[in-house]
Amino acid sequence: MEVGGVSFAATQQVQQSTLQLNGAGVRYKTVFKVYAAALYLEKAAHTPAEVFAQTGAKRMIVHMLREIDSGELGKLFSRGMEDNMDKAAFSKVVSGVLRMSQIFSDHKKLQAGEQFMVDWIPGTGTVITVRGQPQGEAFKQPEFFNALMGIWLGPNPVDWKLKEGLLGKKD
Repeated sequence: MEVGGVSFAATQQVQQSTLQLNGAGVRYKTVFKVYAAALYLEKAAHTPAEVFAQTGAKRMIVHMLREIDSGELGKLFSRGMEDNMDKAAFSKVVSGVLRMSQIFSDHKKLQAGEQFMVDWIPGTGTVITVRGQPQGEAFKQPEFFNALMGIWLGPNPVDWKLKEGLLGKKD
């Protein structure tokens, strides 16, 4: 599948699981394309609840379409998580949010053409990979992956059209 000039493979291998491309789309900020993203799951899901209910491996690939300050991206992701959770739920993942923000800050900038991945690996946790390199220890809390996915799939997503695309809905 091609979106925003980026081709996403039909499948991805995460540990022992072969994941299927569930959907993909482009994140726009005003009129600018910021990144293309693709969601991979073990079985198709067309609602956020179906995505969150799956217990197997999952992968989100984010491919940058323009240069972006990584520290700013980390802050936006933190805000996106907070905007899609109640305060009690957010307080449970705040240490992970701070660590994730630091991971992105450490990279300074992400250039057009670079990508990062967020994997949920059962028994391991959430693994963030930037430019092909896993970033430190896995985030153990299952809530953290779903909180991160809330940025794109929650009730207040960063981009409604991207949400629809990730859920496999066509224009």
